[in-house]
Amino acid sequence: MKNFHLVIKLLSMVLLALAISACSSKTKVESDLGLKGAPDWVNEGTNILNEKDGRLFHGVGSASPTGDMALQKSVADDRARAEVAKVLSSYLDVVSSDYMSAAKAGGANVTEEAVSRQIKALTKVNLTGAKIIGSWRDPKTNIIYSIAELDMNHVKNTLAGAQEMNDDLRRYIETRADNIFDRVAKEKK
Repeated sequence: MKNFHLVIKLLSMVLLALAISACSSKTKVESDLGLKGAPDWVNEGTNILNEKDGRLFHGVGSASPTGDMALQKSVADDRARAEVAKVLSSYLDVVSSDYMSAAKAGGANVTEEAVSRQIKALTKVNLTGAKIIGSWRDPKTNIIYSIAELDMNHVKNTLAGAQEMNDDLRRYIETRADNIFDRVAKEKK
């Protein structure tokens, strides 16, 4: 019985240590894979960019060899689109948070649940505009990398056509989307 309690205590301490380390660590994305001969976008990874070509969400995905090159390419493409979804979702979380703060400061009666639902719907619709703009196969490992791109202009055009969006939220995004994008892009550097 004494050993049982000792095992329980030891197991509890291990679980506590794991929980603390999981909560205290932040996920770090490798921003430079250092693959020689790879395009810059492979080494830079998923990103939010404000450059001469516009405001862009880039997602980079990869797939290990599967024996079927078409399937491998499709997996890499899907993973690149999933990365765009993560970056867009992160951006829209900032938009949502900023909007809720502004709405509450202005005395508006807006629920976070309603805003969150509208933002999630906007994310799903916008992802249809994510395009695969490149792929590369590492000649050493045969891993295929794909890059997907979503242009901020597509996001704003989709917003303009969204039927079930709160008008105040729509106006907020129309007037502040680019400024929020620029701020998020600057913070990512």
